[in-house]
Amino acid sequence: MPALSLHDRLQQLDWGGIEQALDQDGCARLEGLLSVDECQSMSQLYQHPELFRSKVIMARHGFGRGEYQYFRYPLPDLVAELRQLLYRRLVNQANRWNQAMHIDIRYPAQHPAFLQRCHAAGQQRPTPLLLQYGAEDYNCLHQDLYGEHVFPLQAAFLLSQPGTDFTGGELVLTEQRPRMQSRPQVIGLKQGDGLIFAVHHRPVSGSRGPYRVTLRHGVSRILSGRRHTLGVIFHDAL
Repeated sequence: MPALSLHDRLQQLDWGGIEQALDQDGCARLEGLLSVDECQSMSQLYQHPELFRSKVIMARHGFGRGEYQYFRYPLPDLVAELRQLLYRRLVNQANRWNQAMHIDIRYPAQHPAFLQRCHAAGQQRPTPLLLQYGAEDYNCLHQDLYGEHVFPLQAAFLLSQPGTDFTGGELVLTEQRPRMQSRPQVIGLKQGDGLIFAVHHRPVSGSRGPYRVTLRHGVSRILSGRRHTLGVIFHDAL
């Protein structure tokens, strides 16, 4: 039996449950979306600098320890497909969130139309990236904001096998609610799992209606081995 296409695998996910998790926690898992072969093939791309527009050594900028590379256009087929198919699945939630937070921006139904909006504003550099961490590396809490136009959700896919390829290195999310201390979430993914999460803000229901909370994400210290991650961000960069 041939392997299911990415489109068919996405179709099989519980999108009602994903939407509910995003509303409740600001994040939702996409369990086992990528195959082991896809994860390994994607990790191997890190060694091909011609595929990338820039490389960032995190310690030089105070971002943590480790490194990452931003893909150049044209994106690898799997990355381009993930970007377009996930956007279509998430755009209604993004528009609903903006409405709840009294943000006037609405996003078009298809990703190419949103990219046209980004490019017209000078945000023309692709943002999907591969991250590589070794022992003692980590990623400080941050937000992936690259210009005026920001899609409010993004995705990360763990390409390495926890416990075999690396130890430590959990994904960390923090949420700052007004007049409250930050709420942390520590998320251990399996190889091939994705996580959808809020880029910057999300709405939370309160006694006086929805209000905005601020989210940041990072990666805890790698204890041993090497960890590769694919980041899929839907807006482009200045």
